[in-house]
Amino acid sequence: MGDELPLVLVPGMLCDAQLWAELTPRPDIRTVHAAIDAPSIAGMAEQVLASTDGPFALAGLSLGAIVGFEVLRRAPERVLGFCAISTNPHAPVAAQYRGWHDMAFRTLRGEFETVVRDTIAPTMFAERYRTAERIEQVVAMARRIGPDRFQNQLRAQAERIDSVPSLAAVDCPALIISADEDALCPREFHRAVADAIEGSRLETIADAGHLCTWEVPHRISDLMSHWLQAVAPDRITRQESSCP
Repeated sequence: MGDELPLVLVPGMLCDAQLWAELTPRPDIRTVHAAIDAPSIAGMAEQVLASTDGPFALAGLSLGAIVGFEVLRRAPERVLGFCAISTNPHAPVAAQYRGWHDMAFRTLRGEFETVVRDTIAPTMFAERYRTAERIEQVVAMARRIGPDRFQNQLRAQAERIDSVPSLAAVDCPALIISADEDALCPREFHRAVADAIEGSRLETIADAGHLCTWEVPHRISDLMSHWLQAVAPDRITRQESSCP
């Protein structure tokens, strides 16, 4: 058990471990689910770093990957591999600030579930997967997170910075996954991440949306399995180089 590589999974906003439930990690991987409910990106990054000891591979979706960018800035020596899914490396724009402010105000007014059901959930899926059942899954997951943690996540989103300049320093196997029907994070966002990280692999999933880990879990599992195969040798190399 002690030789298992920890894979820290970092969820998106209003998401929990259920986001990754349909993935099938490799048997030599120990999965760790990190929570991100601090009211800042820095605080969330510290939550990720505290979720396991020593080095680890990190996969994050949406806000989870944004937190991953901060983890890479703070403790690059601990990250053996990085996978970013359905994310945005750029600083917020005015329309995002307005949207987050509106959601925060409506949530304070007691409209949390309405915000999730009518504003957030429909943007999570490609059209073919946007069913009443999937919408209810998003709402149920959001209920588990709750309005207080949602407000913290909105505060954290608002203090994001442009991560692209710092990504040139990333020195580990990196997999970037976009979905071609992602209404929130188009392919060009992911191209910016891939272009910044030397040697990274960019994959675009057809007929999938923002929550592609639910829509096409087998495809995401296959991509992550190949990525983890590259992480394992890098782990051995780092361990050997650290020996006296």
